Amino acid sequence: MGLVRPDVDEAGAETIARECYGLVVTASELGSNQDRNFLLTASDGTRSVLRIDNPVFGDDARDAQHAALDAYRSVGVAVPAVLPGLDGALTQRWGGFAARRSEFAEGEPLVDAGYLAPVVLAEFGALAAASVNALAGLTHPGLDRAQMWDMRVAHEQTLSLARAIADDSLRTRVLAAAEEARVALAEVAAELPVQPIHGDLTDDNVMGRRGADSRLHPHSVLDLGDLGLGWRVAELAVCASSMLHHEPERPLRVLETVAAFHADAPLNDAEARAVWPLVVLRASLLVASGWRQLEIDGANDYARERIAGEQAIFDAATRLPLVEMTEHVLARLGIGAPAFAVDIASAQGEPVSLAPLLPGLAGDVVAVDLDVESEALDEGRWLASDAEAALIAAHLDYGATVVVPYGLFRLTRTRVDTADAAATWPIDTEVHVAPGPELRVTAPIGGELRSHDATLQVHVSSGWMLEIGGARGKKRIVAAVQPGDTIGFLAASDEPRTLTIGLRRSDAPTVARTDSGAALVTPERVPAWSRFTADPAPLLGLPSFTQQDEAAEEVERRNRIFAAAQERYYEHPPQIQRGWRHHLVDTTGRAYIDMVNNVAGLGHGHPKIAAVANRQLRTLATNSRFLFRELAEYSEALLALMPEDSDLDTVLLVNSGSEAVDLAIRLAQAATGRRTVIALREAYHGWTMASDAVTTSAYDNPFALATRPDWVHVADVPNRFRGTYRGEGTTAPYLADLADDIEDLQRDDREVAAFLCESILGNAGGVLLPEGYLAGAYAQVRAAGGLCIADEVQVGFGRMGSSFWGFEQSGVIPDIVTIAKPMGNGFPIGGVITSKRIADALATQGQFFSSAGGSTLSCAVGLAVLDAMVEDDLQRNARDIGARLADGLRGLAARHPLIGVVHGEGLYLGVELVRDRESMEPAATEAAAICERLRELGVIVLTTSERSNVLKIKPPLCLTAQSADHVVAMLDRVLSEGW
Repeated sequence: MGLVRPDVDEAGAETIARECYGLVVTASELGSNQDRNFLLTASDGTRSVLRIDNPVFGDDARDAQHAALDAYRSVGVAVPAVLPGLDGALTQRWGGFAARRSEFAEGEPLVDAGYLAPVVLAEFGALAAASVNALAGLTHPGLDRAQMWDMRVAHEQTLSLARAIADDSLRTRVLAAAEEARVALAEVAAELPVQPIHGDLTDDNVMGRRGADSRLHPHSVLDLGDLGLGWRVAELAVCASSMLHHEPERPLRVLETVAAFHADAPLNDAEARAVWPLVVLRASLLVASGWRQLEIDGANDYARERIAGEQAIFDAATRLPLVEMTEHVLARLGIGAPAFAVDIASAQGEPVSLAPLLPGLAGDVVAVDLDVESEALDEGRWLASDAEAALIAAHLDYGATVVVPYGLFRLTRTRVDTADAAATWPIDTEVHVAPGPELRVTAPIGGELRSHDATLQVHVSSGWMLEIGGARGKKRIVAAVQPGDTIGFLAASDEPRTLTIGLRRSDAPTVARTDSGAALVTPERVPAWSRFTADPAPLLGLPSFTQQDEAAEEVERRNRIFAAAQERYYEHPPQIQRGWRHHLVDTTGRAYIDMVNNVAGLGHGHPKIAAVANRQLRTLATNSRFLFRELAEYSEALLALMPEDSDLDTVLLVNSGSEAVDLAIRLAQAATGRRTVIALREAYHGWTMASDAVTTSAYDNPFALATRPDWVHVADVPNRFRGTYRGEGTTAPYLADLADDIEDLQRDDREVAAFLCESILGNAGGVLLPEGYLAGAYAQVRAAGGLCIADEVQVGFGRMGSSFWGFEQSGVIPDIVTIAKPMGNGFPIGGVITSKRIADALATQGQFFSSAGGSTLSCAVGLAVLDAMVEDDLQRNARDIGARLADGLRGLAARHPLIGVVHGEGLYLGVELVRDRESMEPAATEAAAICERLRELGVIVLTTSERSNVLKIKPPLCLTAQSADHVVAMLDRVLSEGW
């Protein structure tokens, strides 16, 4: 079946508008497969849509559509109204055709929107549910009509139309997929409820509107041309299938649509099982229909343009086996799966013995730990291509048998710098046996034995089977066996031998094994495969090590016990349990490039730091009141990093950056005998009482400027990109304003104690200060008798690349320097460096002491960090990789107008996102959405600045060129495809 569109052109549409509606308009054609649609634009800009129905559709069908529009409006579903003609009728006649004019639905088309976020996918599901709920009670004779898009006849329609597919390979795939779907549907079709449905509720028939999060959300429902009676679940399947082409390589994302539909219009068991067969059938029909439409209507550009998208839907729908996708749907909806429930008590041997399988096995049985938290995989060993083999061989060498468990996420299979997660979850248990004589293989469970070459299968009555690979049995045997019966042999060998044991349902699809070991699936496929398979450990006399992704449960746990003010990253955060260098790894073995953890300046898991901390904890743990050499050694090492011509000769060690800033303020006030501290607007300095007092960022505290204590004066921030003065040549006016501030303070008898400023505007996203500003500010403050404090907590320690300290970028020397974050590479260390004259003033306020600041452990770790920075050449790496990364990001700015400017230097960069480069309107919601999307693609980036519109980039200083390039590529992808 295929329908030629009505022979009406744009001139004809303008004539219909004039004669039937009394309108003088300009018509432009909109796409349609089988009808004609025109956009009508009047001289005053008013728009409406004219639809010319294919003659195959009768008045009853049109009247039913009008009744459905009323039903939608009654429950709040947005639909455009049908507008009457000059005679008051909704349907007009012209040239033998039926025409209708509708309101123009404002918004943006969703079909070409690119990537759709999970929240948008869910909204489509909710919209489909609203549709079936609204139409459930509708009765009309025009609903009961035969049409090709009724999913009840989709298979026969596909068979009829598929011969038009000129690509033989594609046609074969389409027919095979449609037949498999038909067979699956036949099992449940009799139990599928029938009711009125829209029938074509797709991204092509829903107009979107931008939400507060900057994303395009579904809003208005269009085109009821396929309205009729049909399976209720078909509304969902049709809608879900149209989501697939937005990211066809990840079809499981559409489960968001399915789950949202189910939440508002609960599916029964039969409907849930029908969802994916219907998705496949819809996709098959789309491809066949598209080719047929071109065959009979070759001038239909709309149909021609849709061919690639329709095939993308089909490819996505069939990317994973149909039976697996169905199991994913059932798992997501919480519909139970058949469990392995055979009584195995008689088959169990002693714990960790493997006696039920290999009764003649001698020596120890060891379960090797390959999971994300394995100590055996420290120091990046998991990245070695032979990591698994090396761990297994180490045990085999002393005659042990090695078990690699089922269902334990393998860190050894993790891959870095990739957009997609690797297959890390094994659906088999591996047993590695040392070289030796032939061993008898016995049945751990009773059932029907089937032997196929090097594979043994024991089928049990519950529809499950135990499959043993790597053993030799009698070829093509079928026999009943009891637990303990001999079913095969493990051949004698001078080399290690491997058995794979899988316990799976008989309907489970095939997953290829690799390297004679277990088959593995990606984390997103685990929900289905944990239903297809079961852990064979209890059958084998082994403990179970099975893991699932528990990130959602961990979020709930935190929510129960943490304060509401506790910050958390991401809408659905991964559970991170390992880091190595500039990579983070979650509990499923998914790796992410860490672009935000500047605390881990050396990188995560640095072996030298771990070894030094471990050694120190085993020898002495005490505080700076005691005499030990490391305190002086560390302090001297820090002072050696200061400019040679400075009088920065004294160190005070604390626990954090907040404490460092707090102490610096106390020092300045004590040394000057004054109280007033000048802080810059939009700055962040910490969480203690004093450091919070000088924190002025509305991002951290919306009421910051109105709640500063009287001893804090907030000066204008010299941000030349979005401050009071912008562009080049802004140094003088910013300094003039600062001079006015100081004069005003002096007139009010508020003499300045200190001027506090980050050497680079870190909270703003790495914004460099205008040239000469810091030198001028320091001169003014000192002339007024105040001291200058450089907050280097974020920007110091080599991060700038071209200099070790941020203040060196401005050619100045502060009176007081605060340092922290990277000092301990994760261990809490902070400090203040100043002159002895200033430091000694603290004695007027009592003695100074910090329990952990300057402890034996912090000093040992601090020294190790400084040594490692030199050994790893990290400042040079920050300079070189930072320049490479900045060049890549600025290259993106040339192609993507959302990027307003790239700030920073070295490995402290900020990508400022704006909606308009002239007005610099912050793109805050876009920035948040982009961060969420980048996380999906394996990149951890977060927002900063008072407007939250800057992507902050401050990774560990060991970032590689490969990872930097990947980050740029992923950001390019997101900005190109949407977020």
